[in-house]
Amino acid sequence: MVSAGAHLTITVPALIAGFFFVTFVHVIANNGRLMDRTKIENFLGRLSGIRALVIGDLMLDEYLWGRTERISPEAPVQVVDILREDLRLGGAGNVINNLVTLGCQVHVASVLGEGHDGLLLRRRLEEKHVGIEGLQFDGKRTTSRKTRILASGQQMMRFDRESRTPIDARQEAALADFVRNNADRFDVILVSDYLKGVLTDGLLQAVIAVGKQKGIPVVIDPKGNDYGKYRGATLLTPNRKETEVASGVAIVDEESLRLAARTLMQRIDLETLMVTRSEEGISIFFRNGEEVHLPTQAREVYDVTGAGDTVLSLVGLGLAGALPVSEAAALANIGAGIVVGKVGTSTVSVEEIREALAHHAHEYDSKIRLREPLRDILEDERRRGKTIVFTNGCFDLLHVGHVKYLQKARRLGDVLVLGLNSDASIRRLKGPNRPLIGEQERAHILAALSCIDYVVVFDEDTPLELIAMLRPDILVKGGDYTPETVVGKDIVESYGGRVALVELVDGRSTSNIIERILDRYEQG
Repeated sequence: MVSAGAHLTITVPALIAGFFFVTFVHVIANNGRLMDRTKIENFLGRLSGIRALVIGDLMLDEYLWGRTERISPEAPVQVVDILREDLRLGGAGNVINNLVTLGCQVHVASVLGEGHDGLLLRRRLEEKHVGIEGLQFDGKRTTSRKTRILASGQQMMRFDRESRTPIDARQEAALADFVRNNADRFDVILVSDYLKGVLTDGLLQAVIAVGKQKGIPVVIDPKGNDYGKYRGATLLTPNRKETEVASGVAIVDEESLRLAARTLMQRIDLETLMVTRSEEGISIFFRNGEEVHLPTQAREVYDVTGAGDTVLSLVGLGLAGALPVSEAAALANIGAGIVVGKVGTSTVSVEEIREALAHHAHEYDSKIRLREPLRDILEDERRRGKTIVFTNGCFDLLHVGHVKYLQKARRLGDVLVLGLNSDASIRRLKGPNRPLIGEQERAHILAALSCIDYVVVFDEDTPLELIAMLRPDILVKGGDYTPETVVGKDIVESYGGRVALVELVDGRSTSNIIERILDRYEQG
């Protein structure tokens, strides 16, 4: 016979997820486990304070749009009548475009030629308010310019003007010194390598060493077949083809993708590898063997150009903003999905990300709030004359007793706020086998109840700090309490609020349900 403890930690959660809450767990699997939406909203609101350094190969991307209706009399080639021109930042510059569009603070380190294109590129950076103290200029180099001619809905030709030779030792030392001397000004270092000579092996190792020493994430979009120069980086974001080349493993299915990723990670002693797969999404591989696969969020794929730059930008900002790798990747995946739905190298805005989040989320997701934004929301509700009701609890394995209790609490006022114990606080209160349902799943399940207006998760053992911040008019607890034992009573009464006790449904509790399940399954 399997022990009760084994039933409790394995059978019961499986039964609950598969029977009681199957609809809600499906929602979380798609929208919650890899991405805490309230955390992402909070992160998006902090983007303006994140300071990013971009180091790599800067380019000018020139687009000439026209039409072709005749053949040249000089040679058997089409004549393109140019109707429109566009000049954009390319290469590492497109990473900068993404960062600027997202509203964060951007600095750049690179080497440009001293000619017209170098000055033009510098002026474009200044117009975007990018810090250019890290720029070096070399009279012997040609600033990269890629010119594309497009007509009849397709690219007719591309011609490049650029230098590909490695920068000299003096320039390498100057860039390394800039990074070392200014590292404390940056929250993340984004490396965009196009193999144009700026990112020498020595410079890359110097930048990675500074990142390790200062605790700054160094996120690299790599190129080439020798990834040894990236050893020690925080995270690499190669695409599928680049992963094939660097690992020497042809990727034809999920198993070969896994083999290629693991081979590459072992070869360069990498902690985390993120493989971008265009319209197939993103795959993340961790040293401990864990894997996360994210399908693309694009509704239609028009052009994958620039998606890698968007991924590099968003995952780097996510790490700078203290998001877990999986959540930063999920955010980057949403951004890439937006970009591949556009034509041409594109960027993504905060508004577009928020719109995409809203598109994929259910309405009740908006009920789950962080405490500071919720405080402001409740202040607005209070100014409109609404009565704020607050209650709290674990609500692990929701049952009819919970629902009736919450419905009664809601009838006491106009807005019901539920303070929900985090997983960590429940473990401290009830032991290591609880909760049965994780905090994000519990929050979404509760938010689906029409009687609840807002859910806020708290990590403390008691909701005292939360009550002091939210200042509810009515503090509700179950009838098994007395007014004197209700946490927060003194705070609420100090500003004129009151405590209300609500009668509970007899015989209904999470513990009773667990015991009943264990009895039935052990008997079976």
